[in-house]
Amino acid sequence: MADVLVGFCAGVREGDLVTLESSTLAAPLLRELYRKVLEAGAQPLPRIALEPLTENLLRYGNDEQLAWVNPARADDIESVDVRIALAAPANTKRLSNVDPVRQARYDRSAEPLRNRYLERAAAGELRWVFSAYPTEAAAQDASMSLAEYEDFVFGAAFLDDPDPVARWQEFGERIDRLAAFLGTKREFRIVADGTDLRLVTEGRTWVPSKGQENFPDGEVFTGPLETSVEGEIRFTYPGVFNAREVDDVRLRFEAGEVVEATATRGQEFLREMIAMDDGARRVGEFAFGLNEAVPMFTRTAYPETGGLNRSALHWDLVCDLRSGSEVYADGELVYRDGQFLNGSS
Repeated sequence: MADVLVGFCAGVREGDLVTLESSTLAAPLLRELYRKVLEAGAQPLPRIALEPLTENLLRYGNDEQLAWVNPARADDIESVDVRIALAAPANTKRLSNVDPVRQARYDRSAEPLRNRYLERAAAGELRWVFSAYPTEAAAQDASMSLAEYEDFVFGAAFLDDPDPVARWQEFGERIDRLAAFLGTKREFRIVADGTDLRLVTEGRTWVPSKGQENFPDGEVFTGPLETSVEGEIRFTYPGVFNAREVDDVRLRFEAGEVVEATATRGQEFLREMIAMDDGARRVGEFAFGLNEAVPMFTRTAYPETGGLNRSALHWDLVCDLRSGSEVYADGELVYRDGQFLNGSS
């Protein structure tokens, strides 16, 4: 995994400054990453966190402390060439009882750094990869043993293939073709259980995610026109954000803006996040997930699209289209029950 993350995903080169970010639970992989970065002739810069620290800040910090921006983080974003980050949680529910108003204030404080990070990445100045590292907490969320979850993560990353990089390159060619096809379309309509949503992507770029940023990956995404989203969508799986979980999320849009948001659990948190800023009520990203080695939901789930929406909130929500679904592009059926139809890519 370290070979693929350093060589293929991040493309670490001699002289690069590379941050390695995770919790102490990812120590086995962090050690290997450190060694691989050194072998590439680069400088590893470890940033190892203790998971409870953010929880303490959100519970006990005053408003000024919640809004404080760590200058070390700002320096990293301005100076590093590569960022390799691993999600390795010990407790995925640790923030469940934090006041959502405080959570929103904390997230807003990080927006300038997040925007600068995306700017440097879009300009090609900063390469990055964010990956999953199997832990007991993540395995429990996926209703698996740790061994089963390890097999799942490494399988989704094609690491059981004799040549994982060649497999990703082959997969990437397919994603490239699909992105080119979708880029010729103006309007999409998505129909499924509880969902009938329309949006326009004319003039926007479809970006293929080929395992080199989010890892494992396998999606193609764009930013729809900010005022174009109309209709309703029901998200099949729980919405997981900042160690909080929201069940049965339903959103209704008019002129691109959420006008109704409900959930059977976590509704207050959902509404507080959507009210975080003006951009949080609008769709920033629309994507198709295409990695068939990810057959189940495990609760882990940019400016270059041409999208104009900006927000401190980036929350990925998943609608399962593998059964009882249809997607139309410019009025033509192009996708049904989890598959693009012949001629669509």
